[in-house]
Amino acid sequence: MDCSRTPTRDPETWLDLAPEASQAMARQVRAWIQRWEPDLSEAIKWHMLCFTGRKLVCGLSACQKHLGITFFRGTELRDVTKLFTGGESNTSILSIRVTSLDKLDAQALRRLLHAAVALDADETSKPPPPKKREEWPMPEALAKGLKKDKKAAAFFETLKPTYQREYKVWISTAKQPETIAKRLAETLRALSRGKKWAQRRE
Repeated sequence: MDCSRTPTRDPETWLDLAPEASQAMARQVRAWIQRWEPDLSEAIKWHMLCFTGRKLVCGLSACQKHLGITFFRGTELRDVTKLFTGGESNTSILSIRVTSLDKLDAQALRRLLHAAVALDADETSKPPPPKKREEWPMPEALAKGLKKDKKAAAFFETLKPTYQREYKVWISTAKQPETIAKRLAETLRALSRGKKWAQRRE
């Protein structure tokens, strides 16, 4: 996704270091959220600018070519909006991909935010239990790479299925041979150093 992974816990610093393409959008959407739902608190979590009520409500991801607006209980809000641009069926999280604020229906986003906050505030409404995630098939390139790199393979085996899946998905979604080779090399280096996918470039 090539989103900002700046190691900071300060929202202002996070915005200052956001990619140029999404920085202005992130600032504007943040200002909207603060104005529309001023009781939400904000903090940096998982390299995202997150907004919290009782629990996490939404978050912003500043990417190289777009701004991601994530709603942590998005699947329960599908009927509220058509803004969502995807999301796996085994998670409650759904996101909005914004490439230009001119193309974003701000009023629809405002209604969605209000609905998300109301859902979060309702103590009788509990998130549905997560669906069991189907195991992602092992990419052939990764399987061959792990056979040749025993240190990487040993750490990979210690990872929980969720973290193994991140590497599997990353490699299997590459289409070009050179991209597959590049991701595989980066994966093996990271695993050899005991790094999860999100930490691979640290």
